[in-house]
Amino acid sequence: MEVEKSREEILIDDGELREEIQKKHGKSVEELYQEREKRLYDAITLKVPDRVPVLFCGTYPACKYAGIPFSSVYYDAPAWKNALKRMLVDFAPDGWGNINSGPGTALDILDSNYEWHPGGKLPPDLPHQINEQEYMKEDEYDLFLLDPSDYIIRYWMPRVYNSMKPLTKLPPLRDLGTNATVFATFFDSPEFEQFARVMKQAGQEKKKWDKAVGDLEQEMASIGFPPDPFWKMGGGVMPPFSGFSNSFRGFRGVGIDMFRRPDKLKAALEKFLEFRIFQAKPAVHEDDKPAVGGAGESHRVSDEFLSVKQFEEFVWPNWKRAIETTFELGYDVIRMFFEGRRDNQLEYFTDFPKGTFYIRIQESDMVRAKEILGHCACLCGNVPVTLLSTGSPSEVEEYCKKLIQTCGKNGGLIITSSTTGYGEIKPENVKAMIDSAEKYGRY
Repeated sequence: MEVEKSREEILIDDGELREEIQKKHGKSVEELYQEREKRLYDAITLKVPDRVPVLFCGTYPACKYAGIPFSSVYYDAPAWKNALKRMLVDFAPDGWGNINSGPGTALDILDSNYEWHPGGKLPPDLPHQINEQEYMKEDEYDLFLLDPSDYIIRYWMPRVYNSMKPLTKLPPLRDLGTNATVFATFFDSPEFEQFARVMKQAGQEKKKWDKAVGDLEQEMASIGFPPDPFWKMGGGVMPPFSGFSNSFRGFRGVGIDMFRRPDKLKAALEKFLEFRIFQAKPAVHEDDKPAVGGAGESHRVSDEFLSVKQFEEFVWPNWKRAIETTFELGYDVIRMFFEGRRDNQLEYFTDFPKGTFYIRIQESDMVRAKEILGHCACLCGNVPVTLLSTGSPSEVEEYCKKLIQTCGKNGGLIITSSTTGYGEIKPENVKAMIDSAEKYGRY
């Protein structure tokens, strides 16, 4: 299979792509979009679709397919967008999702310590990485709990972004009172003048990037591909444990805090949850589609990280409240990514009604997950990225065939890779995964 493509081949007009698609499938892009969207939502709501849907997620594999560096995802929006379109058109999945991209120049200006990206602090062909540290120190819980906004501005942001170090010079925001002149004096310094210039420059670059990216969902719709509802931006209430662990205390810090200062940790998690509940937006229903909202805990609550006792004490109460609040906001289905292994957690979700959850599975036993959650959840996954990266097309096809036969009965299954963000997936294996749904997934 040809992999490397020239820039001229990928920078093709959408009108030409539409003609190519309609000639290939014998249908209009509008018809293809409607078929694919219905197939996805039928699976999500536990109806039986015409066949098992299959998704392609991720920008890095598309870059590899098109022969462009991963850094394009952060610095060359036209190139990575067209690489993604080219891969979608050539392989024809039922939808797309999880677009890892960002304004590389703006991030360079801000000088982030937390996220490193290709072409910035990483070589151009390495996927982005998280530089986890204890950006919140163990003795700072009281500061955070007293005034989270003040803490984030004066402590957390200067540690995460080198460009924001001048913010450490500010006094506690609650001490500034209502006199604007007192506040203004702190900005009369070379440090803050430079800070203002840097922020303006970063903001300008972010606006340029947003303009270059444009309305990606509309562009993909114009060539017949709906977004995976899992990754489509929406509301809901995200529970707090993984975010606090990743970005504030780090897992080492949280691991110690569970033993040395459990009450402080619980109070901080509850504060995070209250903030997220306050931010949450009510559901918006489009046509006859269910409103899908997010309320999932990511990798930091997986079986590899936490015991059942720790999960029940530090995670489940807030997670359950986040789920319940998301339903109260009018969402019909809750999307969750069971990152890592979640075999110890499946039973916590069994008491919810039919069609309640849309769960992406990474490493848990899909057959067992189907047995336990099949009455209330559509399962999405879990073709291993290791298999897609190192296996053969025939091995991928056999895995997908078995997955369909064991987990696809009566609907409620969507096939995709176990996770995203990996760049070494072989394009021919992605094609084998997508083709297997048509070959074995008809109902």
